[in-house]
Order: sequence, then structure tokens, then C-alpha cells
Amino acid sequence: MTDPRDLDPRTVFDALKRGDVFLIDVREPAEFANQRIHGALLHPLSTFDPRAIPANPGRKIVFQCGSGKRSRMALDRFLSETGAEAAHLAGGIGAWKGAGLPCVSVNPATGEVEDHGHY
Repeated sequence: MTDPRDLDPRTVFDALKRGDVFLIDVREPAEFANQRIHGALLHPLSTFDPRAIPANPGRKIVFQCGSGKRSRMALDRFLSETGAEAAHLAGGIGAWKGAGLPCVSVNPATGEVEDHGHY
């Protein structure tokens, strides 16, 4: 049985397009600067405070990292400390890119930020 809190990339993408979720990236600032999902908010796991996550009754919190491990840790901590409903992007940004979904990234050759399409 799969955990309903493990969301696939397309589900998260569609929810972002509708404005139904806050996507919280729990990777470190250098990782976020290098490549990120358009619209994600940075709250690194190294300084993670569940109570600092913006609460909005109309938008679900979804955590995201590189592979899904840190986002699951953030999710578990968030659920235990706040009791608020939330989920995470299973497989992280790796699964997101694997699904062909757009990212904002830095071109290593030029240093320019490239937005490869967003919702």
C-alpha cells in the first residue's frame, strides 16, 4: 500500500498550476540556487523550523528535496510538531526532471539563470 503523502511529480505540478499547494524545498541554498522548481520556497532541512512554514488553509504544504529522503524527514517532523496536513514529492527534483517537468537552473557555461518553462 502506498502512502497518500507520497505525491508523484505530475500531481504536484498540476497542484502548483492550480495554486493548491505551497512547495517547500528543504535542500541547502547552493542546491536551490543551482536548480529549483519554479515557485518553490526555500526552507533548508539544516535550519528547519516547522512553525516557520507559511500556513494557509486553502493550500496544502508539499515538501521537496533532491531525491525524497530529506523531504520525507521534513514531512515527518512537520506532522509531529504541527499536526497540520502535508505531503512530499516522492523522488524529489530528480523524479520531477525525470518526468520532463520544467526547472529553473543555472547554465554552468554562462552563469545565467534559465527558466525552462513554468506553469
